[in-house]
Amino acid sequence: MSLAPFAARLSRQPIAFDPEAAADTLRSLPALPPDVAGLVGATAGCSPYLRDLALREGEWLCAALAGVPEQALEAELAAAAAAPLDALGAALRRAKRRIALLAALCDLGGVWPLEQVTGALTRLADLAVDLCLKRLVAEEIRRGKLPGATAADADTAGGMVVLAMGKMGAFELNYSSDIDLICLFDQDRYGEEAAEARAAFIRVTRKMTALLSDVTQDGYVFRSDLRLRPDASVTPVCLSMAAAYSYYEAEGRTWERAAYIKARPCGGDLAAGERFLKSLAPFVWRKHLDYAAIQDAHDMRLRIRDHRGLHGPVTVEGHNMKLGQGGIREIEFFTQTRQLIAGGRDPDLRDRTTVGGLAALAEKGWIPADVAAELTQLYRAHREVEHRLQMVNDAQTHAMPATAEGVARIAAFCGQDEAAFRAGLLARLASTDRLTEGFFAPAEAEDGPELSAHAQAIVAGWRSYPCLKSDRAQAIFRRLRPQLLKRLERAASPDEALVALDGFLKGLPAGVQIFSLFEANPSLVDLIIDIAGTAPGLALYLSRNASVLDAVIGGSFWAPWPGAPGLLADLRQRLDEGDYERKLDSARRWMKEWHFRVGVHHLRGLIDAFEAGKCYADLAEAVVQGLWPEVLADFAAKHGPCPGQGAVLLGMGSLGAGRLNAGSDLDLILIYDADGVEQSEGRRPLPTRTYYARLTQAMVTALSAQTAEGRLYEVDVRLRPSGRAGAVATSITGWRDYQESEAWTWEHLALTRARVMAGPPALADAVETFRREIIASKGKDAARVRADVAEMRERVQAAKPAQGGWDAKNGAGRIMDIELCAQMAALLGGSPARQVERQVAAAGGGIAPADREALLGAYRLLWRLHASARLLTDRALDLDALGEGGRAFLLRETGDSSPASLADRLASAVALAEAAIARQFQG
Repeated sequence: MSLAPFAARLSRQPIAFDPEAAADTLRSLPALPPDVAGLVGATAGCSPYLRDLALREGEWLCAALAGVPEQALEAELAAAAAAPLDALGAALRRAKRRIALLAALCDLGGVWPLEQVTGALTRLADLAVDLCLKRLVAEEIRRGKLPGATAADADTAGGMVVLAMGKMGAFELNYSSDIDLICLFDQDRYGEEAAEARAAFIRVTRKMTALLSDVTQDGYVFRSDLRLRPDASVTPVCLSMAAAYSYYEAEGRTWERAAYIKARPCGGDLAAGERFLKSLAPFVWRKHLDYAAIQDAHDMRLRIRDHRGLHGPVTVEGHNMKLGQGGIREIEFFTQTRQLIAGGRDPDLRDRTTVGGLAALAEKGWIPADVAAELTQLYRAHREVEHRLQMVNDAQTHAMPATAEGVARIAAFCGQDEAAFRAGLLARLASTDRLTEGFFAPAEAEDGPELSAHAQAIVAGWRSYPCLKSDRAQAIFRRLRPQLLKRLERAASPDEALVALDGFLKGLPAGVQIFSLFEANPSLVDLIIDIAGTAPGLALYLSRNASVLDAVIGGSFWAPWPGAPGLLADLRQRLDEGDYERKLDSARRWMKEWHFRVGVHHLRGLIDAFEAGKCYADLAEAVVQGLWPEVLADFAAKHGPCPGQGAVLLGMGSLGAGRLNAGSDLDLILIYDADGVEQSEGRRPLPTRTYYARLTQAMVTALSAQTAEGRLYEVDVRLRPSGRAGAVATSITGWRDYQESEAWTWEHLALTRARVMAGPPALADAVETFRREIIASKGKDAARVRADVAEMRERVQAAKPAQGGWDAKNGAGRIMDIELCAQMAALLGGSPARQVERQVAAAGGGIAPADREALLGAYRLLWRLHASARLLTDRALDLDALGEGGRAFLLRETGDSSPASLADRLASAVALAEAAIARQFQG
């Protein structure tokens, strides 16, 4: 901030519309510094109100303009703050006169930018509200009217807070603005006496508005408006926070959500106000992208224009700079609506100010940077014109004068000749309209394509679906339907894609949000048609989890994969706020978005099946590592911290090996180290064994429980010692003893893929060290290992034979068989490797190079087929039932030209693998 004197910072000034008034004012102020006299005189020649203020506060003004304006502002604020209650009204009115005059001259002279002008006015409003509130509450306490309160409670206004709304909340007060306030109190401070406290706070509110708004011989401070409170026509002027919260939760509307973007505690118990706003965040900031807000904002704009009679051609005379076409409200709505759309997912977009909001939206890619820059310029220019309209007579007006003479006065006030002012104003209004109108106004419905009789029958049935029950959903879908049908024509098999799209629409529980999302983002329509034409099962999943489409719009959907560490960091950000149940829901939404992304990238050929397998495994790892501390904290709050050295989660099977498919469940074991501690220490202590058993169940529940947002993963804990018969949590000593003396060979095979997923590093190291020791020691009896595996192989194939020729997982020579052989090789070779490729190549594993090549060649083909099929369907693979798009996807993934050539190659690879595996058990 510059601390140069006022005169040194002058960069512009008005043109005196009334030269005689200008000259007369200067004659009355002979002590004015000469280098500011021109500004003061020209201002007086344009504004009767500012001329009267200058004459009334002449002595103060001459001193203030001779120095630094910021220092003059601080001195006036400090003087008002020192006033007692009986002198507060006069002190605040004097401060208002002087600060209004100072801010006007700083604005007109270009000494302060717009934000500093509005900031000075807002600081005065904040101070006035806070002083009135605390002084009046102190008086209620002195009179014994606030139950249980002491004099010290006046510092926090006894739990009452005033929320600044609108421009005051954003530090954007205009020159003659009223102030929009919501008055609340913390009912929890008063318990059963809350009703008596409310009566006192209602008195305080009424006295405060009178202190601020009543016009006396000294003027007024600020006109105060309390009508933004919940259900203002029937509620008292001060409500409990609980009552306000209940209203917004049950009945809050989009315009009220938009209003709370700018809400800010400005007086009284600021901490209580912040807590209230934090509790209200889920109402204001929806967890999903909220494109339905666009239609709400558009409807609101039209209602305002209808009410004010603001339709018709734009002319300078009488044009409303705030509410009219191309006006300030258009830019505010444009900004706030986009903030409402995406601010629930990205807190960085929750800037209270219009200029700050535009900058944040541009930085995050929601609007082009040049659009943000142009709208910022237009907003500042519009606000300056608005200020000059209000400065003329301190009128709360936003309308241009209705006469040519009045327009000429405003032009002079802006330092321009009338013709240039008119042309510039009309150009700016047109630019604002051009940049904002297209965002709000819905497009007209196009004509759709000709449909076959079969297609017509399907489309006719859409009218009965739940997603099209409401009039609003039908209106949006009428505009959307032609786009959907036209894009269907470009699908590989339009009829198959239409059937899948029909399944998608039929499964949608509601339509307004998702249809608004599609209408605002046409690229999503292409994606839906692509999915419907390729993977109908994924389309059905989308109908039940449509919120995952938000991630496609978020900007990073097509970015490089972040890996497990990047995913974990992102998840932890999502889990920062809310109670335990809300965190579980947040984790589910987050996981579904990333899971969907992997599937789409795979479908579109951006990654192959092996890359997808790694992505799914990274995602599961991040979920386990991200939720584990949350589960521990929630459990410890009830039963105390982990007794002993804590516990680790051991990922088994495909999770441990780091390769999952789209439908994989998670195999987990919990291993703990009691370190001699027999019981936890907490509110409800538990014996150590019981503690860890229940902790295991808590983690399983966190992952697999069906909440409002679905489940994360199915979890299997049967790979623990003794399987279903064993304890769900295992001590490290018990686990070691079991593995050394009781475990079957198949359990040692399972250890070859085990990997610690979460837990204390020291215990994790101990588990991994022992895993390697067991693998190194238990494979030395090769004959026994081979015999046990051969027997196990027979049982597995008898229990899970191949379900047809396309089954890539079950049966001899297929994935499970190859993995079993690879685990045997790792055990025989004492190798700590976890993935098939490295296990097959383990030194000492006994697999000859030719057999190794046969196994890996088959495994690569089978994994590509299996991982791709699991993305398309959760049933046994049937190429004929897949449809043309699904078959094309499988052929692209496997590199085959036709289903017949794929079938031949598959049969040959399986036969070679089966023979190679059989040789591992010969001789």
